[in-house]
Amino acid sequence: MVLDYYNLKEQPFGVTPDIRYLYPSATHREALGSLSYGVRTGRGFMSIIAQPGMGKTILLFQLLHHLQHSARTVFLFQTLCGPKDLLRSILRDLGVEAPGEDFAKMYSQLNECLYAEYRGGKQLVVVIDEAQNLSDPTLELLRMLSNFEKPREKLMQIILAGQPQLARKLASPHLVQLRQRISIVARLKPFTLQESNLYVGHRLRVAGYDFGHALFNRRAEALIAEHCEGIPRNLNNLCFNALSLGYALKKKPIDEEVIREVIDDLELGSINEVATTIRKPRTPVHRASTAATNAGTRTHGMAWLSKFAAAVIAGAAIIVLTISWPLGGERNTKAPVSQTSMAAAMNTAQSSSPGGSVSADESESPGPATATENSPRPQLPVLENNLSKPAVGSQALARAPRYGKTNPRGAKTMATESDPVELWKQIRDDSTSAELALASLYLDGTVVPQNCPQARVLLSVASKKGYKAAESLLAKYRKRCG
Repeated sequence: MVLDYYNLKEQPFGVTPDIRYLYPSATHREALGSLSYGVRTGRGFMSIIAQPGMGKTILLFQLLHHLQHSARTVFLFQTLCGPKDLLRSILRDLGVEAPGEDFAKMYSQLNECLYAEYRGGKQLVVVIDEAQNLSDPTLELLRMLSNFEKPREKLMQIILAGQPQLARKLASPHLVQLRQRISIVARLKPFTLQESNLYVGHRLRVAGYDFGHALFNRRAEALIAEHCEGIPRNLNNLCFNALSLGYALKKKPIDEEVIREVIDDLELGSINEVATTIRKPRTPVHRASTAATNAGTRTHGMAWLSKFAAAVIAGAAIIVLTISWPLGGERNTKAPVSQTSMAAAMNTAQSSSPGGSVSADESESPGPATATENSPRPQLPVLENNLSKPAVGSQALARAPRYGKTNPRGAKTMATESDPVELWKQIRDDSTSAELALASLYLDGTVVPQNCPQARVLLSVASKKGYKAAESLLAKYRKRCG
């Protein structure tokens, strides 16, 4: 039904290595040409290395298709085996049964097969996929098999294909003899953004799409290319699911909203990582800016909506408390009317949420006695947020009266210690003393309205840094805020 809806003759984004769908990008053409040249000139040992999903297998199938008339080929993909199992698998593909465990006999049988192919004018090409899983003894066996040769040519060509772990394994000192015999190393690199779009178009064309109208609009194409990071398997998965969801939603063409929803469904990371990915556009691999990035992104998660609702409720509560604030604190002075921002409300909601809450046990714990320079500095869960602002509007704080506070020794503190605006600036510079001073102002309610949630966060951060001075303020917090 999906194929009929989009006028496709077959599924263009399948998972099997159909060589008709091999897109000849620059990196794939170069790798295929290098391997073909190595086989024709009898180099003996070659390898192709690429990260998962880059199309190694389909490229190897294309190579074997080119060699079907000039060589006898063996393709092995089960590499979790020992030396005897590997040798037995090669013989089985050549039509020779080797039921016994006699290694010398199997070696002799392979030698006979090689000379038979040589007399028939063909060479044997053995391709081993997922070669990074081969054990060291099995790799040593392959090195020994490369000794089958005539004075002027090799009787067996071996191609190792694998992930980057294969390169690291071959570079180890105890495999230096094998590494020296590998004369060609081909690599596959991710597509550029333009190649990603051409790859999708190529597969649609092979599947019979007539391109009378675009299947994906331009923003959807840009988002697909940017998110998949030039990896063919990612492109196949994303486009396959986009076709299914687009059919369900009756979308022609498929737009960026469908692509974003598919990205959310395919994302296997944590909820926080998904939200971060949606809110902050992913940096492209090959360019700093794309059409999808310029178009912006939207958030669609229910978790974000629930957090936003909690922030609105918290903001409304703070505004009500601010407007109805009674006269005087401890000094019976009238507190200025504050202008509470939505950012502060969201910060308060965050500090009360499971992800950023501070339990009663954590608030009362004084933390370590000292803080060393090498110990990791805890992040400020409220103050470091991009939306963080002082819990009272900066203009109102600038007009608020400055009150000196008396410390336990009877001396007056500096004016900046009762200036919330200056204290917030110092907090953003990671000043713990400013955190304690501002927490005290919030508890006293003399310069700013009493704000227990904000004081709790400040005291928790200071306490976790190991400052003993936070203990007395924690006691004041428990007395005044419960």
